[in-house]
Amino acid sequence: MEYDVIVVGGGHAGMEACFSSAHMGLNTLLITLNKKMISNMPCNPSIGGSAKGIVVREIDALGGMMGKGADLGCLQMKMLNTGKGPGVQCLRAQEDKLDYPKIMQSFAENCPNLTILEGMVDDLLCEDNKVVGVKIQEKEIRSKAVILTTGTYMESVILRGHKVTSQGPDGEKPSLGLSPNLKKMGIKIVRLKTGTPQRIKKDSIDFSVLEPQYGTDKPLKFSFEESNIVPFDKQVVCYLTYTNSKTHEIIRKHLNDSAMYGGVVTGVGPRYCPSIEDKVVRFSDKPRHQLFLEPESIHTDLIYLQGFSTSMPEEVQEEMVHSLKGLEHAEIVKYAYAIEYDAIDASEYDYTLEIKKYPGLYVAGQICGTSGYEEAAALGLIAGINASLKILGKDPLILRRDQAYIGVMIDDLVSKGTKEPYRLLSSRAEYRLLLRSDNADIRLTPIGYHIGLISDDRYQKFINKLSNINQAKETLDYLHMGMKDDFVEFMKEKGYPDYKGGPTASEILRRPEISLEEMMRFVQLSSLTEEEKEEVEIIVKYEGYIEKAKKDALRLLKLEEVKIPEGLDYLHMDGLRLEARQKFDIVKPRTIGQASRISGVNPSDISMLLFHIKKGK
Repeated sequence: MEYDVIVVGGGHAGMEACFSSAHMGLNTLLITLNKKMISNMPCNPSIGGSAKGIVVREIDALGGMMGKGADLGCLQMKMLNTGKGPGVQCLRAQEDKLDYPKIMQSFAENCPNLTILEGMVDDLLCEDNKVVGVKIQEKEIRSKAVILTTGTYMESVILRGHKVTSQGPDGEKPSLGLSPNLKKMGIKIVRLKTGTPQRIKKDSIDFSVLEPQYGTDKPLKFSFEESNIVPFDKQVVCYLTYTNSKTHEIIRKHLNDSAMYGGVVTGVGPRYCPSIEDKVVRFSDKPRHQLFLEPESIHTDLIYLQGFSTSMPEEVQEEMVHSLKGLEHAEIVKYAYAIEYDAIDASEYDYTLEIKKYPGLYVAGQICGTSGYEEAAALGLIAGINASLKILGKDPLILRRDQAYIGVMIDDLVSKGTKEPYRLLSSRAEYRLLLRSDNADIRLTPIGYHIGLISDDRYQKFINKLSNINQAKETLDYLHMGMKDDFVEFMKEKGYPDYKGGPTASEILRRPEISLEEMMRFVQLSSLTEEEKEEVEIIVKYEGYIEKAKKDALRLLKLEEVKIPEGLDYLHMDGLRLEARQKFDIVKPRTIGQASRISGVNPSDISMLLFHIKKGK
């Protein structure tokens, strides 16, 4: 049987790729090593976090499934960075490691147009340099598109000290054979590394000496649709502890015993999620590093030791863990490890996540060089959408940097490449005031609807929400506040004893001491949901900054509209520096805007490129 789309790998990228193509009406096949490991969480049992929480909301706004699953599997929900501006606030959920995969597997089993098959893909079917299917031990399955989402499984090895084991995450089988065949096809492969910390038996920890970490006492959720909200009093508690001088002394003493510093590791690890030995070496001036103790599931007694990832031998890990406050008698159920795996160099794929040399072949997730469940799911969603759009004969979806964190990530990967597992951070987004958690649906739901991933009913509810927000904003903008006694008294209480009537309600609301909830005592607004109130308040309070960011984005958009002709011979382009020639030749930028963001390219290179384009015309 021939399928429209074959997805290889059932992790977070693979599931979003499957869901998007199947929901768009394409006959989709998921091939995974083990059905029971679909949407597995081999590392920390959480979804969201700095920047990542916004990505989950973007996935949901486009019609993806991660946010819905995360809401249903949630043990604790927290809003991060509440003391900062709305541009960096985001959600983080402690997930149930057993329940979340079951929820996503249930979504998959009940998804129309989706078939699931267990097997190991070891080669691809190619005809006239186009990928037309896959091979599973010589058995051929044909398709119009193939999406590789192999995660950290390709030629993976587990490292503890100087012991190297051919294995995938969580003790699963590695994916063998596919990577060597990709190399034979001329696709550049890179070796990367990541890791995971110990799992500790709950009853062996002295929580009484640790700092409790609670969720946020508000009705929070990832999905913009009606979704599960865990009451605050039902949420689990996490705990905080720290490394100390004894911990650091043990690590320094055994550095050569670690896989990383003992010469065993060949892959490049994530700079923003380093092992504990890497932290101790790189930040030698810090007397301690914080560690979070997070419950993995309500069904087990395992505690995840967030921040203590290591590639030390097991006997050294015992010493390290027992040096920590509250864990002096801790029982380690699963030891930490580092894992090395093969990934595809970012120069091999374009903005649609299609491999440039092989039409019909797409990649998503950690095979792209990223790190994290959320980044993987976002890339899987975009790969599934673009593979489907191409099959349907429609234009691809390419999100801009001012439209979504997903757009920032893909642009970073394609334009700048990555030498380490890429992680999204709010500092990577120059327009983060536009890319907020609260407005992800406003930015992306119309796109999801146009593609076909948002239902008519959901879209109509979204339109109603927009109408409520706009009406409230219009009322606040045009209503001038007078001198009624109760309002004058209110302004005095807020520190404005000399208040004189006249300002609009919006002008009053822009004052930092005053909230929309308080203003609604004096201004008649149509009934607003909590989400709508939040949106209105942010729009009003930050209006000047938001408008400035929009103007900056518009200037960038003008550069994006200057297309670069295909087939330019960069290597022999007079006046260009050698580094710029090489970078342009590898990346093959589509626009002047993209060319200007390539690392190592300077303004004079862009001027010279523009000169050659005009000269060519």
